[in-house]
Amino acid sequence: MSIPPPPGPQQPPGPYAPQQPHPAWGPPPYGAYPRQPAVNGVAIAALVLGILCFLPAVGLVLGLIALGQIKRKGERGKGLAVAGSILSSVGLALWVVSLATGAAADFWQGFRDAARGEGTAFALAEGQCFNTPSGSLEGVTYDVDEVPCAQEHDGEVFAAFDLPGGRYPGDDEITRVADDKCYALQDDYAMDGWALPADVDVYYLTPTPQSWRLGDREVTCLFGSTAEAGTLTGSLRNDETTLDAHQLTYLKAARVLNTAMESEPDTEYVEDDLPGHQDWADRVADALTEQAGMLREHTWPAGAERPVADLVEDLDAAQKEWALAAESTDIDTFYEHYDKGYELIDPDKTVTAREALGLATTPPVYEEDGGEGGDGGESGGEGSGMQV
Repeated sequence: MSIPPPPGPQQPPGPYAPQQPHPAWGPPPYGAYPRQPAVNGVAIAALVLGILCFLPAVGLVLGLIALGQIKRKGERGKGLAVAGSILSSVGLALWVVSLATGAAADFWQGFRDAARGEGTAFALAEGQCFNTPSGSLEGVTYDVDEVPCAQEHDGEVFAAFDLPGGRYPGDDEITRVADDKCYALQDDYAMDGWALPADVDVYYLTPTPQSWRLGDREVTCLFGSTAEAGTLTGSLRNDETTLDAHQLTYLKAARVLNTAMESEPDTEYVEDDLPGHQDWADRVADALTEQAGMLREHTWPAGAERPVADLVEDLDAAQKEWALAAESTDIDTFYEHYDKGYELIDPDKTVTAREALGLATTPPVYEEDGGEGGDGGESGGEGSGMQV
């Protein structure tokens, strides 16, 4: 980085001072004037850095180097070097104090506020879309361009949250927290998982070790395409801002069952943990009772009354089977009621009600799916169910 010399016509010569043309003087009548030693250029740089409090550690090092060069070469500028070293030392001390007291966090917040609207990720808020210089979200930096969601774009911001303070937890831990939290938050922004394109996945921007030291704690959650050179077109948002009251009621009821289905034990077979699967079946039965109650209590538009009523009947029947699975005393009895209960919450049974409410009607397909739950099978996790 080049640093301009101080203003004024009397600039000391050196590597940071522009060369000025000299007027043609005639030879002095009584001999040549004595030549003064040059001012050390490194000393000038140390002073400038010290005054600006910019890179104080560098200014201090340059000041010490300048003192050594001045002594060795007989140059001028010792005062400049000493002043630059002192000012840089003060600046370095202030940086250490600010990091210890949290003042750096205030600096980072001020920087982030100033960066908003300046073509960086800090300028992006929930619901905004953007492009990256590389066209990829892998290894994306904060250099982005906001664009209307209606046109092709690389990413869409759906949430942001701050990590707790303290020491930098490490890349792996930040990635783990960001992954867990962003996938959980996506359901608040895109409530209808059926409406998400198959190639859409979750990405995130996280603090770096360098930005963490300055107070950066923000994680930004994004939607992007997993296809090579893939882009998105149109907003993926479907929540209170875009859905009507009937659609919201239906999706909130479906989420109750989603949550229960996702709590299936991690064991590969029921035989490996029958008590755990019995507890899970009990949670599913309770969720079905709650979901059916939410749908039954709502007043639906005329075109959706019958389809929703039919769905509630299936949910009531499924609840009985899951409750019997929870009470089973052996593997065979569990499977018998589990199979019947699963069939009653098949996602295809929800299509008619969804169509009547103007919601997406194509069930999502997941790569690892042990069985798609009912209209609780909408979740984008690893798939609820089990291998049998």
